[in-house]
Amino acid sequence: MRSPRALLLFAALTFLTALAPAQQPAPDAEKLKAIPAAMQKFVDDGDLSGAVTVVGRKDGVVAFDAIGQRDTAARAPMTKDTLFRIASMTKPITAIGIMILADEGKLSPDDDVAKYLPEFTGQLLNAPLPKGAAGDAAVALKKPKRAVKLRDLLTHTSGAASYPKGVDDVYSKRNRTLAETALATALQPLMFEPGTQWSYSNSGIDALGRVIEVVSGESYEAFLQKRVFDPLGMKDTTFYPTKEQSGRLALIYFKDKNNKLVSSGNALIGLPANPKHPIPAGGLVSCGADLANLYRMMLNKGEFNGKRILSEKAVDEMTKVQTGDIKTGFVEGMGFGYGWAVVREPKGVTAMLSAGTYGHGGAFGTQAWIDPKQDLFVVLLIQRTGLPNADASPMREKLQELAVGALKK
Repeated sequence: MRSPRALLLFAALTFLTALAPAQQPAPDAEKLKAIPAAMQKFVDDGDLSGAVTVVGRKDGVVAFDAIGQRDTAARAPMTKDTLFRIASMTKPITAIGIMILADEGKLSPDDDVAKYLPEFTGQLLNAPLPKGAAGDAAVALKKPKRAVKLRDLLTHTSGAASYPKGVDDVYSKRNRTLAETALATALQPLMFEPGTQWSYSNSGIDALGRVIEVVSGESYEAFLQKRVFDPLGMKDTTFYPTKEQSGRLALIYFKDKNNKLVSSGNALIGLPANPKHPIPAGGLVSCGADLANLYRMMLNKGEFNGKRILSEKAVDEMTKVQTGDIKTGFVEGMGFGYGWAVVREPKGVTAMLSAGTYGHGGAFGTQAWIDPKQDLFVVLLIQRTGLPNADASPMREKLQELAVGALKK
């Protein structure tokens, strides 16, 4: 018979074992090895010049591959430290900046934008006149039922045009400040009543960048550097690449009229000597390792290597559907959180992901998904424009299938 002391020790060990986190099953090595081979086929077929892929869990990266070339003319290979224009994958990072300030009690997503940017006070709404009243294209202006709130900008339900007339060249020239472009957005009539429809709005996200400046008292770029990039060790994530970093940028490619993959150079988003506009809606350059740290932080509910970036509450608010039953982009079954697209109903290109998965893509073919239920993040970094059905591209779908299959619990 066991002594009472032995029984007590046994009970304690049993209790501690029950509390210990379950061991993750090892990834399927063969399926992970299939990822670079699958991406190589897209290169061989002339669809891509190259790619960097990253697959990971909350506790680290399980696969990190680079295939093809970042510059085909120079025969420069794609490497793990190649830099990419991540375009609209910048948007969730801007939203993270807003939620950091919300955590500090300095703002709330339910606040009117005009509380921080007075130029938005009294913003009007386009109201079509009855047919034939003064020409079919005639419009009147009226006061909206309510003012635009920060949450409307975060979810693309503000009614703000994607970019206002008169400053629609700001991304190529980058010659206006965030204050100037926010004013232009405020002067533009809304397309619909705030909170009633969804329409992708770059200008709305850029206005959030200006809110960060006003509330924090710092430049938008400096705030993100100090509060996000530095603590996450994102050393190659920047709005303004150095000469050395520019030398590691992958070129952007498209298919010409002969269906041949050719470089468009790097001119689609300008990098002048003294840019004034960081483009909170899409101006970041980044790399696989940096983005892996960012997405691990999100999977860990706002914490990374013992550093708290966001509260758990902020992460939950950002990554749940905030748009109700409003139909949103970009593929079927989606809703929107604060800065993130959220999978409501997995189907098509998201069929292998869980409901509640969130992520964002970029104009040059990049994509990331974070699936908390499967403890998974997957990153595709390419530089390709003009992809047919880009939001559901076959390279995105194939990578996701292999990643989910390799980490299936």
